[in-house]
Amino acid sequence: MPVQDKATDPVAIDRFFKISERGSTVGREVRGGFATFFAMAYIIVLNPIILGSAKDMYGNQLDGGQLVTATVLTAAFATLLMGVIGNVPIALAAGLGVNTVVALQLAPRMSWPDAMGMVVLAGFLVMLLVATGLRERVMNAVPASLRKGIAIGIGLFIMLIGLVDSGFVSRIPDAAHTTVPLQLGSDGHLNGWPVLVFALGALLTLALIIRKVPGAILISIVTMTVVALVVEAVAEVPSWGLTTPKWPGNPVDTPDFGLIGELSLFGGFGKVGILTGVLFVFTVLLSTFFDAMGTILGVGDEAKLMDEKGRLPGINRVLFVDGIAVASGGGTSSSAATCFVESTAGVGEGARTGLASVVTGALFSVSLFLTPIATMVPSQAATPALVAVGFLILAGSVKDIDWSDFTVAVPAFLAMVTMPFTYSITNGIGVGFITFSLLRLAAGRGREVPVAMYVVSAVFVFYYAMPALGLT
Repeated sequence: MPVQDKATDPVAIDRFFKISERGSTVGREVRGGFATFFAMAYIIVLNPIILGSAKDMYGNQLDGGQLVTATVLTAAFATLLMGVIGNVPIALAAGLGVNTVVALQLAPRMSWPDAMGMVVLAGFLVMLLVATGLRERVMNAVPASLRKGIAIGIGLFIMLIGLVDSGFVSRIPDAAHTTVPLQLGSDGHLNGWPVLVFALGALLTLALIIRKVPGAILISIVTMTVVALVVEAVAEVPSWGLTTPKWPGNPVDTPDFGLIGELSLFGGFGKVGILTGVLFVFTVLLSTFFDAMGTILGVGDEAKLMDEKGRLPGINRVLFVDGIAVASGGGTSSSAATCFVESTAGVGEGARTGLASVVTGALFSVSLFLTPIATMVPSQAATPALVAVGFLILAGSVKDIDWSDFTVAVPAFLAMVTMPFTYSITNGIGVGFITFSLLRLAAGRGREVPVAMYVVSAVFVFYYAMPALGLT
């Protein structure tokens, strides 16, 4: 009898991934892997647009084609790792929100390699917290309502970025001598084909989401890219912004790995100082920390993988892979990778094991050779996804805030509005932490505040006082 290769032996695969044990089949896992990939493939286009539109302190921008390669490579590596080590149907890719932190807060204060070095440090810190068992303890130090407020703030910030990058709203120049910061369109009105493409894309995305169409965001991006290609071919469009929608000719090309390994671990501290650098690393950490934890537990519950105590067996392996994903995102210059809630699309198809993640990771690997297609998508076709994601974050979190307890509701509110209004996730987190600690003290409930919250709040107070103290 011929000897069956263990790598392809159905029995060995079933035993390794515990497919039958979890009540699934290989077919369901494969279908689930495909569903998850198509539900989150929009990140291949969206992440390069967010990072590629920003400049570092020297005016340098990251190359779009190289960003596509970096984004796909990181997603493929992290998702395959999650499948093999974590054995859960959770896929990972560059996180929306944290890529904004990197693009708009870190990069303008340092070089791109410096910024990516801080992302790697945040990943190392995540792994250290997991290894020491502190990650879950740190998570418990921040009240659930404040965590939700921070998540909503990131969602609103993402939405504002989508509106600005699409041209739907624009900054009023200082020459106008007005205190109003933003206006509709470029001159107070909506003009031009690109803005129309964005508006139609936003409506299409939201309509598909309402209809619960699988892969709604990806379908919208593809559809509006086709519309933009037609518009560019038949109309005179002065400018689409960063990317003009034109068919690249050959849709297949060799991946460009030029950004891989372009990082400086500690160079950023020399640019912004130790305290600011630590806060930047902390912001990257926090931007991925709670979002990943919520996604892991949410997907685990949806897939019925939780034990009788509501805990996910082997969660430390899953969390450790998440830490590796954060660090690997910095190492490829694609920003921190994190767990995607779109993994529930695969769970909906019956996925219960890491085999689904292996399938999703393999599909990302194939996408490495389709860079020309991703780099022809204009921001007006991709940014409607940011508006939709912002809405989904708000809709999924606002109801979980305890609005009856003002000592936590007010900090949550201030955190969520400070982020978009100051264009800074760090500011939102800092204001939320400080006001929570102070309001609990004012209410005579100071003992209910974990020591870790007091420490972090004090650090933020010192950070905001630095300019007045002449330390910046």
